[in-house]
Amino acid sequence: MAHTYEGGIPARVYLGTLLMALCFHPIAVGGAALKQEVALENGATTLNHSMAMVQRMEGLLAQGNGSDVALRVQTVNTDEVKVIQAHTLVLSLQSEVFEELLLSHNTSTLVLREPADCAAVFDKFIRYLYCGDISVRLDQAIPLHKLASKYRVWSLQQGLSQYMTGHLSSDSPTGHVVGWYQYAMQIGDANLRDSCLQYLSWNLSSVLQSGEWGSISDDLLLSLMQRSDLILQSELELYEALEAWIGQNQPAGLTVENALRQVRYGMIPPQHLFRLQKQSPVMLKYYESIRDLLFLAFQFHSTSPVQLAKYFDVNCSIFTPRNYLSPSWGSPWVINNPTRDDRSFSFQTQLGPSGSDASKRVTWNALFSPRWLPLSVRSAYTNEMQATRTDGGRPRIIVTPATSSPDFAGVSFQKTVIVTARQGGKMVVRHVYNFHQSTEEAGDFLVEADLHRRASEYLIDSSLYLHVVVKPLYHSLIVARK
Repeated sequence: MAHTYEGGIPARVYLGTLLMALCFHPIAVGGAALKQEVALENGATTLNHSMAMVQRMEGLLAQGNGSDVALRVQTVNTDEVKVIQAHTLVLSLQSEVFEELLLSHNTSTLVLREPADCAAVFDKFIRYLYCGDISVRLDQAIPLHKLASKYRVWSLQQGLSQYMTGHLSSDSPTGHVVGWYQYAMQIGDANLRDSCLQYLSWNLSSVLQSGEWGSISDDLLLSLMQRSDLILQSELELYEALEAWIGQNQPAGLTVENALRQVRYGMIPPQHLFRLQKQSPVMLKYYESIRDLLFLAFQFHSTSPVQLAKYFDVNCSIFTPRNYLSPSWGSPWVINNPTRDDRSFSFQTQLGPSGSDASKRVTWNALFSPRWLPLSVRSAYTNEMQATRTDGGRPRIIVTPATSSPDFAGVSFQKTVIVTARQGGKMVVRHVYNFHQSTEEAGDFLVEADLHRRASEYLIDSSLYLHVVVKPLYHSLIVARK
């Protein structure tokens, strides 16, 4: 899949390149397209022939007219050589590294040594110096970024970073996000690193099913497993994927132990824990390393959280749900024509992840309004929603329990609304909104979305695809343990 990055030629380059284009290929103004801009007071207009100039510069590079330096690009550890006829003025104006190399060089040939991936795209890189635009494929982003960094072509480097951040969801045969994450770590690009990590976290279920999962490094694996914002079907799905990763990569024993201790066993129903104890090769081999966690998980499922909290800390990660998509934790919600009117729907979740709460159900009402909610609708669900419209009708979503129960004592609920969209030809998570029991709605919900635009990146065939997740937390059960 190709993408064209339109990078403007820097101001200091424009004059030099224009002079060269005029010297070698005079432009006939009468035959060029005329772009009329804002007229000046004296009636003058601006004639813009920049596109014609770029075409002349591209021809200048392709034909080698007036070349005064040959770039001899040698591929490291091979005999492969690529020769490009170039011009000292263009290279020096675009890259301070080329300027330094050419000043210290007294022959007409400049020898450059590049790794195979960079050598393969070197002609693209040089063309960018002449024309200011470049076509990029997913597999070319990293080598081009390496060249832009090495030769200090900052506009291209920045443009490629933006390209990678914007194409995380693009489809590729073997996947590319993990490779981009590892590259971002190497070069210290925090924005790209965090964007890759967020994409992997929010789309973990699809990543687990792809070939890219097996290529994840030890450090990235542990970084992902520590997160509570992972979006996946269940904790059991994560354990089984971890077992497959261990079988494929055969990591060191310490890595396996650390990864296994990041699994939230309290979120796995006891019947599955029993099966894993008997049938999982990884658990059988490393049982002693995680026996304390399994014992705590079985205790968690065998008694009420209130009782358990008298003796154990229930505020640790093993008892904290992630964003599970299975029906016990929430429900999908497709809203057709979301700008038309207010909508509502009801769904049920289990009261809590503990075995004593798993059979208890909570009914939830979800209310969506593209222009806030009329008071009559809001007051029908709860007296606490009495408020006036203040934001000019931006989208809102409210999630509240339909009833109250003594079982709610000691349990707080975090609500998560996941917005799914189509990007790069596949369904991906576009945004995640979190809000807690004390707040009935997400204050920034769809604040940047334009739902009135048919081509909105938040819509699929004019519909809004949501998934509402309710995460029961036992954090309010902090008591002095005996």
